[in-house]
Amino acid sequence: MSQETPSRFRQLFLGNLREVKGRLLFAGLCTLGATAAELLKPWPLKIILDHVILDKPVPRTLRALHGLLAEGKVPLLLEAAAGIVVIALAGGLFSYFQIFITSSIGYKMVYALRRELFTHLQTLSLAFHNRARSGDLLTKIAGDTNTLKDVFADSILKFSSYVLTVVGMLAIMAAIDWKIGLIALATLPFLGYSLLHLYRKTKLSVKTQKKQEGKVASRMSEVLQAVPLVQAFARERYEAEQFDAVTEQTVRESIRVARLEAAATRSSEIITALGTAAAVLFGAFQVLKGRMLPGELVLVVGYLTNMYKPIRQLAKLSTDFSKAMAAAERVSEVLDIEPEITDRPDAVPATGLKGEIEFRDVSFDYGDGKDVLRNVSFSVSPGQRLALVGVSGAGKSTIVSLILRLYEPQRGAILIDGRDIRQYKRASLRRHIGIVLQQSLLFGATIRENIAYGKPKATPEQIEAAARAANAEEFIRELEHGYDTVIGERGATLSGGQRQRIAIARALIRDAPVLILDEPMTGLDGESEAKVREALDRLMAGKTCIVITHDLQSVADADQVLVLDGGGIVDRGTHAELAARSGRYRQLYEAVT
Repeated sequence: MSQETPSRFRQLFLGNLREVKGRLLFAGLCTLGATAAELLKPWPLKIILDHVILDKPVPRTLRALHGLLAEGKVPLLLEAAAGIVVIALAGGLFSYFQIFITSSIGYKMVYALRRELFTHLQTLSLAFHNRARSGDLLTKIAGDTNTLKDVFADSILKFSSYVLTVVGMLAIMAAIDWKIGLIALATLPFLGYSLLHLYRKTKLSVKTQKKQEGKVASRMSEVLQAVPLVQAFARERYEAEQFDAVTEQTVRESIRVARLEAAATRSSEIITALGTAAAVLFGAFQVLKGRMLPGELVLVVGYLTNMYKPIRQLAKLSTDFSKAMAAAERVSEVLDIEPEITDRPDAVPATGLKGEIEFRDVSFDYGDGKDVLRNVSFSVSPGQRLALVGVSGAGKSTIVSLILRLYEPQRGAILIDGRDIRQYKRASLRRHIGIVLQQSLLFGATIRENIAYGKPKATPEQIEAAARAANAEEFIRELEHGYDTVIGERGATLSGGQRQRIAIARALIRDAPVLILDEPMTGLDGESEAKVREALDRLMAGKTCIVITHDLQSVADADQVLVLDGGGIVDRGTHAELAARSGRYRQLYEAVT
């Protein structure tokens, strides 16, 4: 992370603070008011003890307040009692506004951060997501931002109040007797060292702990998605043992953090007890010698007790801050990753595309130096169907990913309608491309929402028309809630053929000029295959289609077939031409018959 350029996290944080600076100023004033009320709490008791019970003269500083009522012990006692109530009411009012404003600012700030993190993750390339563990990313979005929320909404408020209270009480004790103030002050370096030591140790442990929690979340996500496989192979016990192995270090670090917190709390209690004992002993001797009033000693003891409470709480807050700093660093690491694929400054919106596609000497690797595609060149005219065939790993899916600009080629150029796709804005380019995958990805939402995902502003009539064209309306109508039926995550409650027809409806409603089909017929039974093929024929009509397939009928219907092997095009032509002359193509043809 560059030290010269502010991190994205810091920019977001400071930007949000600037937007709420007026409310922050008011919250600061309320904090001062609440602190003043806290400092005034022992004074009515001092007045009752020294000037009512012991009948000492009222000092000059309090005579103006006493003058509000007639002279005498009873009026003064009433004044002091009323003072207790007034101070409590004022402190409660200031604290209410302080907590309400600061908490609302904290919640909004962290939810803005969570949204920024979620949005930023969607802009990062597939290369990043292929390397990252989904569980760790979810931990950062939910867990780490939650930790920051607790600090922004609660801990910072407490920290400010505690610091102001300690400073104010030290100042008042020094004014009463500078020696007692010095005794209280002498304990602060020891407490400060204890808190700083705890902060450093906890921060390291929490960072390790968070990484392990990300691994645990990833393992759980993987296993839960593969529950049928786990049960089919009777591997439940094995997965439980693997979970134990991954969580062992997390438990160890959690115990370490708890031990550090306990040690810091106990040490701070011992230090504060020694400071209180020394101050009380010294003050008592001063009272016995007549140099201090009993009420002033009560005042000092009250301040010491109340001063050491927030100091002890700072031990816990130091742990919270260390957790927050570890969380902030983890979030900042992600926010500071620049997307590998971005729009050029001079990029233009893709409008009215016809669908002419051309690859010019395109080469690509996934960063390991091993070419997945090597000097690939071909062209597809608008409305034509291109079939990509070859063994697994030949580069077929990579071609699709490059057209969608999910990756960028290292060499060569990809053109649509005669313009390099890097000159188009990505979002507008992708809106002109429809896609149907082998494993159709559906969301745990209604069928209506899944179809409309291809066109968010689609009307109910357009959604139903797309479903009819995709041969999906028949089974949708049979469902209990029809189009409003909520399907399971990834479409788990639908059959393979039903999922494919929903995906085709989603592509149909988009009405894009370019269509990409990645093994859309794989794994379907005879009846489902017939309905899906009929829907695909409607979908492909008049569109430029790139089909990755081993399905012979789809290959036979293609205007052009490319045979890929080892990252290159080893032959091309129509199905009939290739079947007649290409031994490599005949091998592929015979392998699926």
